[in-house]
Amino acid sequence: MKLGTTLAAAATLTLLASSIAFAADGKTYKIGAAVYGLKGQFMQNWVRELKEHPAVKDGTVQLTVFDGNYDALTQNNQIENMVTQHYDAILFVPIDTKAGVGTVKQAMSNDVVVIASNTKVADASVPYVGNDDVEGGRLQAQAMVDKLNGKGNVVIIQGPIGQSAQIDREKGELEVLSKHPDIKIIEKKTANWDRAQALTLTEDWLNAHPKGINGVIAQNDDMALGAVQALKSHGLTSKDVPVTSIDGMPDAIQAAKKDEVTTFLQDAQAQSQGALDVALRALAGKDYKPQSVIWERYGKDVKWGDGTAKNYILPWVPVTNANADAPVSYTHLTLPTSDLV
Repeated sequence: MKLGTTLAAAATLTLLASSIAFAADGKTYKIGAAVYGLKGQFMQNWVRELKEHPAVKDGTVQLTVFDGNYDALTQNNQIENMVTQHYDAILFVPIDTKAGVGTVKQAMSNDVVVIASNTKVADASVPYVGNDDVEGGRLQAQAMVDKLNGKGNVVIIQGPIGQSAQIDREKGELEVLSKHPDIKIIEKKTANWDRAQALTLTEDWLNAHPKGINGVIAQNDDMALGAVQALKSHGLTSKDVPVTSIDGMPDAIQAAKKDEVTTFLQDAQAQSQGALDVALRALAGKDYKPQSVIWERYGKDVKWGDGTAKNYILPWVPVTNANADAPVSYTHLTLPTSDLV
């Protein structure tokens, strides 16, 4: 047996043993996942991977997923209801970084554990498991600079205004682009993480600027793919107008293999399962051992420590032809709806 296989098997056995030991004490936890919306591939995958966490699979965690429908008030109401219904913990993926601060504080004052994942709450006391979106913005902007050789007109398709991912990715994008005065931002508008909205928006821009757009920076994959579709309808290819993006979702990975987009993967499994491990550590105490395989996967970059850090920052992975077919678990994206609220 190869050494790598032996080590992987050992890691799996260790995780299995900790899962069995954790489940054996008979304690169960009622945990809600308040996600901003479930129309896009990334959050669908985030939820699917959360349900594969060992503590969910063995029944230790009684999980309910709440669809925020891209509305901050809806999310706040859902969190208030979880507090009333005596949930033990909430995994929060906010649509607006500031809108939920008061509601989250109320939940925490009622001894409900709150962990932010994928997007941040504007409150430093709330632990966060996810990627550094400023760095993500830098990466995709630099990719665009390289493709344009530092000169041209670009448009930016933003995420939902006020969400931490939109704010931070844009901060990183502008930081890089500001160093290249020959690259001009001629349009910037939100498409709310939505492929159809991005298609319409890009169509409008292409009509307003015939032959005047040299690159599209889309703050997520769904919007990038909408832009690609619009470009194709105008007879343009990625060689004419390159598109850079973020997420590394299945459709975008396939597009990257055809050189239609340049994207950077954020690991939905690591974000959701990592957040659940951090929540369970807060609930079960210092003897809790993390059960997700993600701590082995990113052991060089993300240290569990004692499970009480305020930030667990995951690395970005550039999607290339060399790694596009790697076994990242981004298949089978049909989302069960039976336990959505």
